[in-house]
Amino acid sequence: MPRNVIFVAPFPTEVTMRFVRAVAKMDDVRLLGIVHTPPADEAHLYADIVRVTHPTNLSDTLEGIELLRRRHGEPFRVVGILEAMMVQLAQARERFGVAGTSVKTATLFREKAEMKDALRAAGIPVARHRLVTAEHDARSFAEEIGYPLVLKPPAGMGAKATFRVRSHNELSAALAGVRVGPQSPVLVEEMLHGSEHSFETITVGGEPRVSSVSDYRPGCLEVLENPWIQWAVVLPRETDAPAYAKARKIGFDAIRALGLEDGMTHMEWFERSDGSLAVGEIAARPPGPQLCQMTGLVHDIDVYRAWARATIDGVLDAPWERKYAAGCAYVRGIGGGRVAAITGVRETSEALGNSLVEAKLPTIGEHKNASYEGDGYVVVRHTSTEKVKELIRTVIETLKIHYVAD
Repeated sequence: MPRNVIFVAPFPTEVTMRFVRAVAKMDDVRLLGIVHTPPADEAHLYADIVRVTHPTNLSDTLEGIELLRRRHGEPFRVVGILEAMMVQLAQARERFGVAGTSVKTATLFREKAEMKDALRAAGIPVARHRLVTAEHDARSFAEEIGYPLVLKPPAGMGAKATFRVRSHNELSAALAGVRVGPQSPVLVEEMLHGSEHSFETITVGGEPRVSSVSDYRPGCLEVLENPWIQWAVVLPRETDAPAYAKARKIGFDAIRALGLEDGMTHMEWFERSDGSLAVGEIAARPPGPQLCQMTGLVHDIDVYRAWARATIDGVLDAPWERKYAAGCAYVRGIGGGRVAAITGVRETSEALGNSLVEAKLPTIGEHKNASYEGDGYVVVRHTSTEKVKELIRTVIETLKIHYVAD
């Protein structure tokens, strides 16, 4: 009898479908989907699909699961990869008695103020913070900590809706802009200074089993604040640096403190100039698209299957051996408007050669993306970390996006 695995995958993006394909290939699995938009060419991967109007609403998810339960029997697992849905998925599992991440653990990972309180209580270094509902709360914290500060939604993702304030006037303007209040709290944090990195794991049975590190070049917030900067991420082949060892211990301790049993995590951390480390935040989900892909590339494994095996079977696909370095350059140009031209494509391709893994370029005429991830990306892999860094520089210096005003 196949196991009923319900994958809540609202939109069939290429990233989401990589995880869906991995689950569809598993042994003894009947893949059932809850979607808003079915995949045009890959609906056959699902044995059955329920379409919902508001996929991020708990009620729609519960109704979809109940309908699939009536058709196919009790669900074995309820899974998804979207951070915005982690708590709802946990609530659905609790409602139907399905094993997996609990509501308590999902909430700790999702709500940043609660997360940082729990990490600090466990002795894990995090940014000083306060969840505020009024300007006087924020001003009091600012007077205690000093500027600059970072404002972010308590359940945000990455650097979205996150910005830096440097004075009382900027703080007042920012709080007014987000309409802070009892029903709309804002997380205010000290600004962590230093180099920014990420730390990924797969955890099975409550124990982190394998891990990976990456270097952000530069940090996400700095890229958002400086439109001329092209962001890059490098996964070095060598991971024996003292900072990485410290991050590994902190990351493992954080997972244990928050109570994850099975799954993948993505943690952002900072190394200060004095060598000390601090956690920015940690999520109980796979990392972003290219970072997830590169985690597989450097270890020469199918990372999507590894996530599925941990989440559904509760086992680790191993071993993980760091065989390569990898990097991603996120391309964007100076200025704004619509994409008018892309130059340097042939020269970049020739320079990268066999090290080129994947590239996505913007479509002529589309609006410039305001995200730090830019308008496209180029992923490379090589056995040498220094060579990967060289290739990333080549992409940034050679591939150019040009815009025209609307």
